[in-house]
Amino acid sequence: MSKQTGILLQVAIWLVLFLSPLSFMNHGNGVELLQFLMLSVSPLLLMVVFYANYLWLTPHLFVKGEKRYYWLVNIVLCVGLGAELHFWMSFAHDYFYQGEPRPALNVWQTVLFILRDIFNMAIAAAIATTIQLSMRWNQSEKARQEAEVARADAELSNLRNQINPHFLLNTLNNIYALTAIDSERAQEAIQQLSKLLRHMLYENQQQEVALSEEVQFLENYVSLMRIRLPQSVDVTFTSHSSLVTSKVAPLLFISLVENAFKHGISPTEPSFVHISIEADEHQVVCDIQNSNHPKTAQDRSGHGIGLQQVQRRLDLAYPGRYQWEKGPSADGRTYRSRIVIHNS
Repeated sequence: MSKQTGILLQVAIWLVLFLSPLSFMNHGNGVELLQFLMLSVSPLLLMVVFYANYLWLTPHLFVKGEKRYYWLVNIVLCVGLGAELHFWMSFAHDYFYQGEPRPALNVWQTVLFILRDIFNMAIAAAIATTIQLSMRWNQSEKARQEAEVARADAELSNLRNQINPHFLLNTLNNIYALTAIDSERAQEAIQQLSKLLRHMLYENQQQEVALSEEVQFLENYVSLMRIRLPQSVDVTFTSHSSLVTSKVAPLLFISLVENAFKHGISPTEPSFVHISIEADEHQVVCDIQNSNHPKTAQDRSGHGIGLQQVQRRLDLAYPGRYQWEKGPSADGRTYRSRIVIHNS
């Protein structure tokens, strides 16, 4: 509920309460202003109790832990104004209805009427305190949610900045070797590396990028990786033109592609890396399959860190909107990682 709506609701409620004495007045000779004002003391005192709690007692005593004084002041306020209201209404009735028969009240009846008025005052105080506490809870919950979003954004940004840069060193070494035997191919590799770095430096700062741009980034990376691979390694990359309208978190799949080359290439055995990215109006699918050549115990630096980062990024960027199937085949010869991201 907005602040303006809350104010209008309060005005409407108090207007109804202040007009309620009209139903108890004798309209035979019209409505007397003095009579109306005297009977309006009842909603006026309720308003005093309400705003005393709403504006002062609840925020300055109850919320700050001074609950003992909060209860003490409220008891004095409700009992005092409740008793005063009873005697004031009795006086008003006697003043405007002189000569009309009125049954005398005994002590217990008087006490019951006073307790009724005290109870009404207490209800007004309770409503004011409940509204004030509810507003503060909503504000604190909103602040907590904003802090959680800010924390998640900071963590997501940090994860994006932790993308493993080791392939840059390998690529630079490969380009260095190419300069001696194939300068034209080395120049092409440098241009691809430049595009790849530009994407990492600039597109990485956005929440989402066009999937077509991310695919182009991955294609550049795969092209650079092919430099140092023998012709016997089967590397394929397929995508579809429908990617133009889709968006995805930047650098989300690069760690999976890195792992495919890291664990899918063997210098002695047949190897392959097959990458497929598809998208439609409902989902984005990244499917990576590679021959499974796990590293030895002596060569497991950073093992699993990339996958943990991908998992965390998926949790932060697409909570409840993705499925990730990963693991080796039954014979252990193939490893597959398939991510499906559903559009919101």
